[in-house]
Amino acid sequence: MKDNMTNEVVYEEFAIESVAGIPVLLLNILFILAGTAAFIWGVIELNDIGVTGLRIASVVFGGLSWVVSPFIFAGLKVLKPNEALVLTLFGDYVGTLKGAGYYFVNPFVTAVKPNNEAGANINVALDGSTSVQGANGANIQLMPCKKISLKALTLNNNKQTINDLMGNPISIGVVIIWRVVNTAKAVFNVDDYTEYLSIQCDSALRNTVRLYPYDTADEAESEKTLRGSSQEIAENLKAEIQEKADIAGLEIIEARITHLSYAPEIAAAMLQRQQASAVIDAKQMIVEGAVGMVEMALNKLNENDIVHLDEERKAAMVSNLLVVLCGNKDAQPIVNSGTIY
Repeated sequence: MKDNMTNEVVYEEFAIESVAGIPVLLLNILFILAGTAAFIWGVIELNDIGVTGLRIASVVFGGLSWVVSPFIFAGLKVLKPNEALVLTLFGDYVGTLKGAGYYFVNPFVTAVKPNNEAGANINVALDGSTSVQGANGANIQLMPCKKISLKALTLNNNKQTINDLMGNPISIGVVIIWRVVNTAKAVFNVDDYTEYLSIQCDSALRNTVRLYPYDTADEAESEKTLRGSSQEIAENLKAEIQEKADIAGLEIIEARITHLSYAPEIAAAMLQRQQASAVIDAKQMIVEGAVGMVEMALNKLNENDIVHLDEERKAAMVSNLLVVLCGNKDAQPIVNSGTIY
């Protein structure tokens, strides 16, 4: 189907016509055996009898079985669970074969899969599987041959350094759980859907991080931060990646932040700031508690009529109590055996 506005073909997935492969396989084997037997019988037996027409027919049937049977074998396809084959006939998309089983399709169709180009490095393992390393260092496991995997796959991007809303360099890493839901779009709309997803993930991560600060000085503020609003930020990241992945027929199942910290060049300075903030908060709590204890002590002295203090002596007492309560070291008491005046 063509889009009239852009004059581009919009591919939609549909199933290709197929039949059960086991009966076709058995019939093809019988066809080969019958053709071979007919060829031998025609060459040896009929040559002695002298029946020329029947001999020629037997030889032709035997030769025909040897020529046709390889094409029939080429039309037999095996699929495991969560695998698919995107098939074309002379360059035209004719359908997708899905579902675990053994199938027979048009022998002239060919399976296609996206190219692993666009800067991707391919490593082939001993079991035939391939691992693609994208331009941003993402490692993606691919299926061998030309089969499209419909399983949930993992895209684990390497840690990246991105500036947050305040301009501070942040080291962040994400993991994306995704799968192919439209094989036609995945194969024909983009050159390599794995590399495409990796680049879009990198772009979406940068766009998301620059909208939020890493942290705020006052935790009571309602401003969203990368450290404090990780769940909401992950949802926003997922939505942005999904918007870009629709053209490639991909579904983003989940997006999670796996690593978040200040970049090494400012980590020491930010740690000092956090330590200073923690010390200030602790001192503030100590002072508030000490003032409350001093107030309680003065009230108790007045209520029980233990001692009468003028304003100057009250100020001295308050000063001494605050020094004792707020000091970092234990106070050294001094016993006054004389008058307080």
